[in-house]
Amino acid sequence: MNGEERRREIAARMGAEPVSATSLAEKFGVSRQVIVQDIALLRAEGEKIISTNRGYIAGTDAKRTRVFKVRHSDADTQAELFAVVDEGGCVENVFVHHKVYGTLSAEMGIDSRVKALAFIDKIASGKSTLLKNVTSGYHYHTVGAESEEVLDAIERKLGALGFLVERQ
Repeated sequence: MNGEERRREIAARMGAEPVSATSLAEKFGVSRQVIVQDIALLRAEGEKIISTNRGYIAGTDAKRTRVFKVRHSDADTQAELFAVVDEGGCVENVFVHHKVYGTLSAEMGIDSRVKALAFIDKIASGKSTLLKNVTSGYHYHTVGAESEEVLDAIERKLGALGFLVERQ
């Protein structure tokens, strides 16, 4: 098991009951210090992990995510991104399901109009095209937000713009 796999396993074990670094070290056959470093890396990646005197627990304010299947023209990309960030969301990534290549994805991290416009400018430079164009415009976004209510508002806005596609 490599470090990334171990960190995913550690994150999956976080809950309301404390888990000590010593018990995690024994479980994964590494030192306690390796576990402490893994926890630090997970936190840097956005995992909400709290240290207590009895061990680590999951934070209660973890970001919620939802995947939206959408389709729109290239010209509507800015409107799509603004719809998400204006409601308080972050476009974490984009991915498509290609019939030959499988799933293709790219990290985005767009959580403001400034970042959305910077992305639009990069695409407009002509060096690359939008990933959605390899699948006739159909694509997915993982969107993060602080609550389900924010995700619901984003879904309503994308729907009102006519961008949402019913998932099968």
